[in-house]
Amino acid sequence: MKKVLVVFGTRPEAIKMAPIVLELKKHPRHIKTVVCVTAQHRHMLDQVLSIFKIKPDVDLNIMRKNQDLTTLTINTMKKIHGVLKTVKPDIVLVQGDTTTAMVVGLECFYQKIKIGHVEAGLRTFDRFHPFPEEVNRRILSSVADYHFAPSKQAVKYLLKEGIRKSTIYHTGNPSIDALLMTLKKNKKKKPVFNTKKKLILVTAHRRENFGKPFGNICKALMKIALRNDDVEIVYPVHLNPNVRKPVFSILSQSDRVHLIEPLEYDGFALMMSKAHIVLTDSGGVQEEAPSIGKPVLVMRKTTERPEVVKAGAAKLVGTSVKSIVDNVEKVLHDKKVYTRMSRSASPYGKGDASRKIVRALHIV
Repeated sequence: MKKVLVVFGTRPEAIKMAPIVLELKKHPRHIKTVVCVTAQHRHMLDQVLSIFKIKPDVDLNIMRKNQDLTTLTINTMKKIHGVLKTVKPDIVLVQGDTTTAMVVGLECFYQKIKIGHVEAGLRTFDRFHPFPEEVNRRILSSVADYHFAPSKQAVKYLLKEGIRKSTIYHTGNPSIDALLMTLKKNKKKKPVFNTKKKLILVTAHRRENFGKPFGNICKALMKIALRNDDVEIVYPVHLNPNVRKPVFSILSQSDRVHLIEPLEYDGFALMMSKAHIVLTDSGGVQEEAPSIGKPVLVMRKTTERPEVVKAGAAKLVGTSVKSIVDNVEKVLHDKKVYTRMSRSASPYGKGDASRKIVRALHIV
């Protein structure tokens, strides 16, 4: 029997790792699964754990109010060091590009423990966009033993960086597993907000958009609402004060911009399935929305998911007011553009990534 330690700390990590944890637990004769959460995002993480009925074996509870990246990194490193010494795993699985994932990968390298990196090979080639995620994932690629790439493009990037082909597995992304699983389970439920108008679902919270870009995003949303009577905008507002302050100061007076508290994952998935367009600066949403036929406009300068743009399901629109408004209105009112984007195939798999990842470990 092999011992597999799965470590994650944020809501997006939990969403993508939950299907893998459930798949690992299907093989109790071959695999002892240990789940460790750092709780980098405490409240939002707990929501996802509850939805997928996953109870952590280890909870490091590192979340502190307004902690900077240095403090977060130091605290995570200290605590994960002890966990690895105690659990003594054969393999550790981490996901994506968070500080949690990077620190765990580095500490596994120090202790010579095999590390599997889920969602490997994403790149923007701009180390400050997204920040600090772009550097985090490059560090992980340099120490991982298993590279689970979500797309063919990610595989190409890893090979170009000199990663051995035998360690790279094109698996798709488990975010699609989680989304399809959740929608199937909740298909009879009603979303928290319902409208007969065209629904624009917004998610925006990225660190590199704090300040003027966030102000632009909010002004663009206000303009879209004022100019388009056939539209309702729903924005679940992230808990970070750098997000909430500009959002509520600019958008709280609009009758057709509905600012709501962050949704639990199942509620968000259901809302996304009802949306006409998704407007986001998130990474995961770029994967999820196209898999259910929703056009995505990405409010960022760069994306580490160029394959979804190449497929025609998403478009980079930046953070200028004019660009956001013009592109949203084009998708809203040009049926050919909308049809082309909504019918583009998702490049991130069909919902079987978890099974492929577990099989690639060669322990079942």
